[in-house]
Amino acid sequence: MWRIRLAHSLPRYLLYTVSLAGLAASARFALLPPRSLRELVSPQASSAPDRAAEAYAALFARRYLSWNASEPQASTHTLESFTGQSMESAGGLVAPATGEQRVEWAEVVQARELTSAEHVYTVAAQTDVEGLLYLTVTVTREAGGALALGGYPAFVGAPAAGPAVPAPHLREVSDLELSTVVERALRNYLAGSAGELAADLAPGARVSLPGLALTLDSTQRLDWSADGSSVVAFVQAQDARGAQYTLEYELDVVRAQGRWEVAAVQMDPDA
Repeated sequence: MWRIRLAHSLPRYLLYTVSLAGLAASARFALLPPRSLRELVSPQASSAPDRAAEAYAALFARRYLSWNASEPQASTHTLESFTGQSMESAGGLVAPATGEQRVEWAEVVQARELTSAEHVYTVAAQTDVEGLLYLTVTVTREAGGALALGGYPAFVGAPAAGPAVPAPHLREVSDLELSTVVERALRNYLAGSAGELAADLAPGARVSLPGLALTLDSTQRLDWSADGSSVVAFVQAQDARGAQYTLEYELDVVRAQGRWEVAAVQMDPDA
């Protein structure tokens, strides 16, 4: 009899088992949904700027725009590692019969992605003859990881820019004690007086002093930031030569044991 009862009950137990397995699978996918193939193949880290490719573009622009008519082979030689056999010598540049040009600095100011392995960089280059020039350089990262030019450069215009955006209207700091602490901290910060500044710093605060020593002349305005966790100070200062500056600093401030302390000044030196 027990065999007959078991035979009749087996389909029901099997159905229960399958149902429980289905419920467990549904719960698992609800709590831990499977990642798409795009997420597996292209993690978010891949969208980070390719600093090496940017430097490669800037170096090419610097060498491409530097030439000396009395040494025509020098330009060709400095560009050989970029052009190889697939491009004209010197990247197609033929220097004039007289004169020379030097690049004072070059920096990537814009990037456009053609594919995941190919980018077009706009390089701003300050030359001593033609002034500020903008050059686009296409850089490809090959399968083995090496960098290579993806074509000839092009002279372009500057990225769109406009006048400074007006500062938002912020709530003025009315706490005289806080104003005194912030002004004193900024005075010591600008002067490079680490010992004096330490007296107004919160425990564990990390501050990196500027390389240019300045004298604080006046505090123009002191406002709370939008979230109320920091203070924005507009000040006037001057250096040892008499050059005057209008500067804007943001200071994180905290109140501890009845007094205001500065937790950070403008930037995080550890970031």
